[in-house]
Amino acid sequence: MEMLECSSGLLFIVFLLLFILLLFVVLIRKNGTAALIWNEIIREKITNFIMNQSKEQRILNFVLQNAVRGDPSSVLDTIDKYCSQKEWAMNVGNEKGLILDKTVEEVNPSVALELGTYCGYSAVRIARLLKAGARLLTVEFNPEFAAVAKQMIEFAGVQDKVELLEGPSEEIIPQLKKKYEVDTLDFVFLDHWKERYTPDTILLLECNLLRKGSVLLADNIIFPGAPEFLKYVRNNPRFQCTNYPSHLEYMKVEDSMEKAVFLG
Repeated sequence: MEMLECSSGLLFIVFLLLFILLLFVVLIRKNGTAALIWNEIIREKITNFIMNQSKEQRILNFVLQNAVRGDPSSVLDTIDKYCSQKEWAMNVGNEKGLILDKTVEEVNPSVALELGTYCGYSAVRIARLLKAGARLLTVEFNPEFAAVAKQMIEFAGVQDKVELLEGPSEEIIPQLKKKYEVDTLDFVFLDHWKERYTPDTILLLECNLLRKGSVLLADNIIFPGAPEFLKYVRNNPRFQCTNYPSHLEYMKVEDSMEKAVFLG
């Protein structure tokens, strides 16, 4: 009798644990905060420790082994495959990538700026659409990410159109005119620290880097969120804004991108 009660208790605990695990899996798929905690803190740290290698290096290795050298679309598809099937990563992703593509094609920039290179996904995505003679300057603060991005950009074959600038955006933006010979920017993609969106937009204005018609496109407006940036551009008569609802990269979590056209 005692053995039967013990077995029933053990069975109950097993079912309870399975239920909690199932609930956690559902929560991860639907809740952005839970998903980021799981992917960026728990799972990534454990995998890094076991493999003695960063997630970004694993993404690069997967691309080097599976994508076609010199084919930007193959590189993008391979990154999307890895990040949707193996490990989540903070690329703009394939869904919001279509919004990025459309915006770049509409603007047809001669000079573009990206804030937040990460592994080079969006740099490759933008560069593959640039016309002959156009260039993209992409800024990355983290030296480890920058090293991975440099190899990714070269493997994709778009290194002639992309210049990777390593350092904090607040230090690099004021150097763009003199050091990097930028007159004005046609297109700016903001995808770095969300709290830097507003101050860096203001800095771009103060440094006279925006012209009438310059387009800013900001990622992760809902999640993790950039409320101060939205408040700034939407209440500023010098910007005309459009919101593009979407989802957090490789998830079903609600997100969006915001386009702000500088009116001069």
